Amino acid sequence: MHVVSVNVSLPKAVEWRGRTVTTGIFKEPVAGRVQIRSLGLVGDGQADLSVHGGPAKAVYAYPSEHYPFWRQDLERPDLTWGAFGENLTTEGLAERKLRIGTHLRVGSAVLEVTQPRLPCYKLGIRFGRADMVRRFLASGRSGFYLAVLEEGAVAAGDPIKRISEPGEAPTVFEVVDEIRAEEPGG
Repeated sequence: MHVVSVNVSLPKAVEWRGRTVTTGIFKEPVAGRVQIRSLGLVGDGQADLSVHGGPAKAVYAYPSEHYPFWRQDLERPDLTWGAFGENLTTEGLAERKLRIGTHLRVGSAVLEVTQPRLPCYKLGIRFGRADMVRRFLASGRSGFYLAVLEEGAVAAGDPIKRISEPGEAPTVFEVVDEIRAEEPGG
């Protein structure tokens, strides 16, 4: 398990459906070590703190293993790391095997898996597709949010190590699956 890419972006204004919207979803890979603070990565930001960011959603991670699916499904072979708004593109962490409450050492930081990502309409803006939120949720490829237990630094290539895992907690995928079942038509 390791970090494939570290991605950040400050919020910026974009045009959407005739109005200006501010979003931090346009993450881009950065080189070198990036500090992870209690509320996220240095150089990164979220536009709407009522639904993004905060202690329980300080860092968003997305498995690199999902990119081949999306590149084919969306006919977008050009998708680069950070395309889903993730701070950390990872390898070896799958939603089906990762339990809520798991503690991970990522670089020199200690992070806790808190919840799956449930995207807002801004994911649709990022991909220029009104159906993207629905497709994302239906795919079960949610990625996951992380709380910062110990601040540190991270860079592409850093190992990810499981420190502890609650045996009875649901997996990230089980939480997403429960939410999908509750959706109308689910």
